[in-house]
Amino acid sequence: MTPLARRGVVVCVAASLWLAVAMAQGPALPAVPDAVRFGVIGDNGTGEAPQYEVGRELASFHEQFPFTFVLMMGDNLYGAERPQDFVQKFEAPYRLLLDANVVFYAALGNHDDPNQRFYKPFNMGGKRYYTFKKGNVRFFVLDSTYMDLVQLAWLEAELKNSGSDWKIATFHHPLYSSGMHGSQTDLRVILEPLLVEYGVDVVLSGHEHFYQRIKPQQGITYFVSGAAGALRSGDLRPSALTAAGFDSDQSFMLMEVAGTELSYRAISRIGATVDHGTISRRTTR
Repeated sequence: MTPLARRGVVVCVAASLWLAVAMAQGPALPAVPDAVRFGVIGDNGTGEAPQYEVGRELASFHEQFPFTFVLMMGDNLYGAERPQDFVQKFEAPYRLLLDANVVFYAALGNHDDPNQRFYKPFNMGGKRYYTFKKGNVRFFVLDSTYMDLVQLAWLEAELKNSGSDWKIATFHHPLYSSGMHGSQTDLRVILEPLLVEYGVDVVLSGHEHFYQRIKPQQGITYFVSGAAGALRSGDLRPSALTAAGFDSDQSFMLMEVAGTELSYRAISRIGATVDHGTISRRTTR
């Protein structure tokens, strides 16, 4: 049985009720030829054993589902950021992926020194916020800790002129969340109108140390994936926002964009599938 076909636990929350489908086995990600495939990790830079275990699990899945890059949701390094810390908290945990030429694209979190933008393996190009394209998908990586008018103007121009079929935004602080930090409503007020107007399909964030999928908000699907290293077990609080969630172990995500569909899978540190599904591209651009 390949890693993508392993049995897992799907945990869903609707309103105030937790609904669990124990050991439910979902279909593998499609692995469509020429699709855009990538991983998602957040709040990962602890340098501790669980981060290394997630790194090994990611590498194991890569053997069967050859994603070409990984998005990092911020809090890339906790604590000191000396050269040896970049090794302990990034290079060593993901050595197998780096050796396989998997590329990492980092966003800055509130625990990150902005000088991380100059660390070449994070592929930020010396910028706090940036954009890049893979196939028919344009990614917009933002600095949600310092969201100023200059960055907002840049984002609007980039969204307006992207010309991409898919638009995916990534940044650290979630606009919607049912955890300890909760929804970043001040950020939502200034950012969400642009995401809606210019047809962003998916938003990926971290900050909360668990996995959560939010019910679509104004046509956009929001994910929180902030448990690839740090974890707050039991911190996910059921709410009407939550479509699915998992907070009892570290986790990461795999995604594949093919044509008008995006397939996603959230996976625990031991390889169990905790959520999966498919999203159709928004028709409003």
